[in-house]
Amino acid sequence: MAELYLGLMSGTSADGIDAVLAEFQDQTFVGLRGTHHLDYEPSFRQRLIEITLEQPLLTLRDVAVLDADIARQFAEAANQLLSLSSTASESVRAIGSHGQTVFHDGPAGLTIQLGDANRISELTRITTVADFRRRDLALGGQGAPLVPAFHHALFADPSERRCVVNIGGIANITLLPSDDPETVRGFDTGPGNGLLDEWIQLSRNLPYDKDGEFAATGSVSQPLLDTLLADPFFAKVPPKSTGRDYFRIDWARRLFPHIALLAPADVQRSLCELTAASVSEAISQALPSPHKVLVCGGGSRNGFLMSRLSTLLPESKVVTTSEYGLAPDWVEATAFAWLAMRSIHGMPGNLPRVTGARGQAVLGAIHPTSSS
Repeated sequence: MAELYLGLMSGTSADGIDAVLAEFQDQTFVGLRGTHHLDYEPSFRQRLIEITLEQPLLTLRDVAVLDADIARQFAEAANQLLSLSSTASESVRAIGSHGQTVFHDGPAGLTIQLGDANRISELTRITTVADFRRRDLALGGQGAPLVPAFHHALFADPSERRCVVNIGGIANITLLPSDDPETVRGFDTGPGNGLLDEWIQLSRNLPYDKDGEFAATGSVSQPLLDTLLADPFFAKVPPKSTGRDYFRIDWARRLFPHIALLAPADVQRSLCELTAASVSEAISQALPSPHKVLVCGGGSRNGFLMSRLSTLLPESKVVTTSEYGLAPDWVEATAFAWLAMRSIHGMPGNLPRVTGARGQAVLGAIHPTSSS
């Protein structure tokens, strides 16, 4: 039976909300009926980034207001998508809302995603599933990454070894050596776009390095790159997860105090190489020479970064997920529509071999709309 689910996602880059309307047939993803992106206002985005990076002291009222504000914007993104796709809310079985992560410490079993699902449910008149990570944490997992289960469902192939790379603020990989779910592995590899965005904002007052053009004008500072790659996180054995509160410019300054003496373009180039090198090294160690590397997330639009990945993974074909039926900008939002579908049908959504949890579990809390 065909069902529609609406996925809502805002990642660690905090640039806005991705919304997708996903169709499933007998719990199998069929395709997207519509997509939409709602930008956060620049001042609101900056506040979210400051909260994530600086972790300032907030009053309980501050947190409650932010939770409600984010929920209203998530609901607005959903309603705009319904309008653009001429879809009645009654035809959508449920919304899967990831929320906005403002804190994540997987090893400590702690995570916070804001965006009150009760408000989203009432403002859209659609049952909303949210809070996907904490059940995995309660089982001793790191609550991340959760998307590898969806990557396996959509991209695994029995005839070739594949790796899916999601490059958002943080980068993570999913290893798909076959179509056997028992073989799936995944973990965060370290910084994705986060450091690049933070540096170009500081040095050129731009929100991001379009197509990697600024990085391409610089040269790698090998001392800076080597120093950053020596951070213990990169050598840590999976399962592992991290966040932008760890990989930030202050982290780089602390490890390499002379960073201010380098040309800004050289820093940008070195940070780009850090992302490419840490991702490629993680792949090479965990799944040597995969046939295909499928890239999704905002980093897939950085042509210079994509070229560096291709160079550092010469025995693999590096492409975006578009070649396999799902545009890279919409993979994560679709994954949370898929996770909502799994929750509604009482099906597990985590992979213990990925997160380190003691077992599988149905993820997310279900918030029925009062009109249902």
